[in-house]
Amino acid sequence: MLQPPPAAPGMREDAIDTPALLLDLDAFEHNLDTMAAHIAGSGAKLRAHAKTHKSPVIAARQMARGAIGQCVQKVAEAEILAWGGVPDILVSNEVVGRQKLARLAALSGIARVAVCADDAAQVAMLAEAAEAAGQRLSVLVEIDVGAGRCGVAPGPDAVALAQRIAASPHLRFGGLQAYHGSAQHLRRPDQRQAAIAAAAEGARRTVEQLRQVGLDCPIVGGAGTGTFALEAASGVYTELQAGSYCFMDADYARNLDAAGQPVATFRHALFVLAGVMSAARPGIAVLDAGHKAVPTDSGPPLVWQRPDLTYVSASDEHGTLACASETAAPKPGEKLRLVPGHCDPTVDRYDWYVGLRRGVVECLWPVAARGAMT
Repeated sequence: MLQPPPAAPGMREDAIDTPALLLDLDAFEHNLDTMAAHIAGSGAKLRAHAKTHKSPVIAARQMARGAIGQCVQKVAEAEILAWGGVPDILVSNEVVGRQKLARLAALSGIARVAVCADDAAQVAMLAEAAEAAGQRLSVLVEIDVGAGRCGVAPGPDAVALAQRIAASPHLRFGGLQAYHGSAQHLRRPDQRQAAIAAAAEGARRTVEQLRQVGLDCPIVGGAGTGTFALEAASGVYTELQAGSYCFMDADYARNLDAAGQPVATFRHALFVLAGVMSAARPGIAVLDAGHKAVPTDSGPPLVWQRPDLTYVSASDEHGTLACASETAAPKPGEKLRLVPGHCDPTVDRYDWYVGLRRGVVECLWPVAARGAMT
């Protein structure tokens, strides 16, 4: 059930009901502009990942700054974006199941839609769904460039699958999906550089072998917030699929630069506003934001601009803070911003973004693709 918004335009931050998902609009716009500036002239284009924001409103702002489209992980996410006016969408994932494939093929009637495959059986199912819908689907071959998740091996196996796609009258070979997910969170820059160099070499070798059998490779897609500059500089990748850059989270803030300092390319723009509901024990404060308000899969959230407070544990409805001193302990009713460890599942817990500018609510945007799992 859609929840009522926790705020209204013109309201000050301390009046917002909690827990609430806050978007600092100045930091958010800085991040969008920074990404656009970073990749300008690189030869690569941004296809921002909407699994992070789940919002046609945010997608439109990314495309206004040069993004060529969006990528998603689920058909339901693609539907929400297409219905919201996004014209070019890649499902950067495999899709299996008659119902989902029928929906995907039908969506091609209102937007440019592409999907990934790493198996001949998937290709056959995609061709059947496209034929039934009277559409021609673009299919990218996903290659495993180090993540060890989905993807066929680079080289001959990928080429054979691409040939199978190209031979179908109902499909077209769209290129390669070469995303190295685990490289995004390697902390040291030399580790990230080595991982992406290997990924780019696998993709480069596969593109060359595709050319040898007469297949052009219009797209080589991948990259993320942690490594996009490396893929952009490789000369191999044509599309960058960064998502978290628009918000940033506590986990990405742990990546280090060459000087051993946290990478500071993007600003924290996404927060969970939490309220102190109890301070009955010395040195402890309890927030109304536990597991149901902020995920801990990538570590606990940080308390924004309060190094004297540490989020130490969570239960369903409670988050416990340890206070460096009794004088630091916040009082019941006080409100604190939390920087989530992982922005994607945090967003999926909320129906609304509360857009703030300098402490005042400017807008409310629905999280339109919340819970889009199919």
